[in-house]
Amino acid sequence: MISRLSAANEGQVAERRLRAISIPEQLPSSYRIFLMGYAHPDLGNRPFIFDPIPKELYLSVVNLDMRWKCIAAYDGTGFYGWQSQTGGNTIQDIIEGRLQVIFKRPVRIHGSGRTDSGAHAHGQVFHFDAQWEYPADDLLRALRSGLPERIQVNAVKRVANTFHARKSATGKRYLYRLYEGFAPPQETRYCWSLDNRRLDIESMREASLHLIGKHDFTAFSADLGNDSPENPVKDLRLLEVRRKGPRVRITAEAGGFLYKMVRSLAGALVDVGIGKLAPGEIPLILKSRQRTALIATAPSRGLSLEKVYYRPRK
Repeated sequence: MISRLSAANEGQVAERRLRAISIPEQLPSSYRIFLMGYAHPDLGNRPFIFDPIPKELYLSVVNLDMRWKCIAAYDGTGFYGWQSQTGGNTIQDIIEGRLQVIFKRPVRIHGSGRTDSGAHAHGQVFHFDAQWEYPADDLLRALRSGLPERIQVNAVKRVANTFHARKSATGKRYLYRLYEGFAPPQETRYCWSLDNRRLDIESMREASLHLIGKHDFTAFSADLGNDSPENPVKDLRLLEVRRKGPRVRITAEAGGFLYKMVRSLAGALVDVGIGKLAPGEIPLILKSRQRTALIATAPSRGLSLEKVYYRPRK
């Protein structure tokens, strides 16, 4: 089987769509393997006659692009978040700029989700479509060589065209870092330094238990301001608070998160930890389904997207 292009009457190309036909065995092997041509419809039931077409035309009407899945890590300090925006200086804009240099044309990437300005990632996933005739490791090296040191692509893999970095994801894990006291200068870009405040970790853990499970998390989200609001019901599989010396880590895992949801959860747990909120107030706020001033949004610098989950291929 091989694909061919159909043409309009009188040999003019009117529609550019692919159809599958059987190539007769008596045709030269080069035709059986490579042939793409115009099949003239005015031949009726007579045998098809093929006219070879230029490679440039073939590439213009046939999508030969491969889909590539990439895993990236970045220090979000100084960037305006993941998602492309006017003025650039986003992670997406910078990666797309590098891909344009590699492929000599604009290449759009699709991330598993946005991260806020100043937030970080250890396992952000994105995909793009492009034709690449060399090993994936060569593409990885080409990507790495032209990116700033605060953005790193750690893996590149060819995947099926049905894969989508966001739509195929089954879950995400975020990490929020706190420092009880004054964080060392080399850590301040990656955690929320609480200065003189001290945390009651047990109270924070008690409060977290009220949040685990499937709930409407409107009270712990921010309005994106679009016309198609996301379903506020999310299944929070894990919300864990751990301490190691002055360093406190909040890990959140769910099938999906609302805008600024993790930062809101972290802000609420910190307020419980410092005594501003009681653990028993958390379920009342959750059930209210209204965002109020009672919930503070933790600074973005403490947040990192750690992992995106996908179903294993069968």
